[in-house]
Amino acid sequence: MNPLRKQRFALSAFFLLSGISFSSWTSRIPTIRAALHLNEAQLGTILLTMPASALIGLPLSGWLVTRFDSRVPLTVAFALNAACLPLIGFAGTSLSLVTALFLYALSMRIFNISANTQAITLQKRYNRKINGSFHGLWSTGGIIGVAITTLMISLQISMIWHLLAVSAVVILFVLLSFPYLLRSDRAASGNKLAFGRPDPYILYLGLLVFLAAICEGGMFDWSGIYFQQVVKAEIFTSGYLIFMIFMALSRFVSDRVIEKTGMPATYALSAVCIVSGISLAIIFPSFWPAMAGFSLAGFGTAPVIPMTYTLAGASEKYSPGLAISLIATFGIAGMLTGPPLVGYIAHAFNLKVSFAAFALAGLLLIPVSRLFFRLR
Repeated sequence: MNPLRKQRFALSAFFLLSGISFSSWTSRIPTIRAALHLNEAQLGTILLTMPASALIGLPLSGWLVTRFDSRVPLTVAFALNAACLPLIGFAGTSLSLVTALFLYALSMRIFNISANTQAITLQKRYNRKINGSFHGLWSTGGIIGVAITTLMISLQISMIWHLLAVSAVVILFVLLSFPYLLRSDRAASGNKLAFGRPDPYILYLGLLVFLAAICEGGMFDWSGIYFQQVVKAEIFTSGYLIFMIFMALSRFVSDRVIEKTGMPATYALSAVCIVSGISLAIIFPSFWPAMAGFSLAGFGTAPVIPMTYTLAGASEKYSPGLAISLIATFGIAGMLTGPPLVGYIAHAFNLKVSFAAFALAGLLLIPVSRLFFRLR
């Protein structure tokens, strides 16, 4: 195997394992909610911890990828992230859960920026689009994580042992993959943030990531609750699982779709899928229509962030690492806004009404993407 393929394979392992780790705990949210006796508003407030922590970690992650080869913060942060995962399972109070989520999200933010910096650099060396496949593997990992959770629940294995097992496997594979990651990818220029008038190129990309993060983060955190309380599904992970399956499918085909139809059309297609899917799940909140709706929403949401990160890597003003770090700030704002907003609206009205926020965010992808492409 040539060095370039080894680097791609190693980085792919990190994306896959990250998806498994993340979905292993998020698919347990209904379990955590029941164990701590949380209502929707209380859960929404606790979920603010992750984006708030990730926002704190953004300046650190941006500095790390401009100071070191990205494989160093990537590996260290992901090993710490895996070590923090069982702390979520051990949390017996709201305060301990907030602490565990804070540490988990902080390390995850550093890892994400580093991994996406590697992915954009590697894509340039391939001279063709491969970034969607990395994010597809993350979604595939999410599917595996949900499947593992479903199995653990059916076998009545406690969440603590579940998360401990995932953590051990992830740390083992991280150690095995590290030697093969891309080296010497620190950018020589574009590593300093320019203060003053916001760069329109980064601003519009950031808004696109913001809107996608509202949909993606909100669906991750609330799909299980929606299927449990609104759809009344016996296996509440069904909605999360189908959402992740279609996210993975979409990301694996997105590179080819973009090459054939172009990025402007792909953003519009994403918006149509999100709005149609969420509307279907709201209007017909029974099992099969909701499954179809979550499928469409997953297919539409998936391409937006990897496609936008690819555009960020082409910035003439900033290095790929710093550009991705900047637009990731908007993604954190979306994560900060979406899940808690759904919780508050659900508490004031009901969960069906609150899911309309995802449809609105999806619809706004069309005008914002058009504003961006007018710059080019």
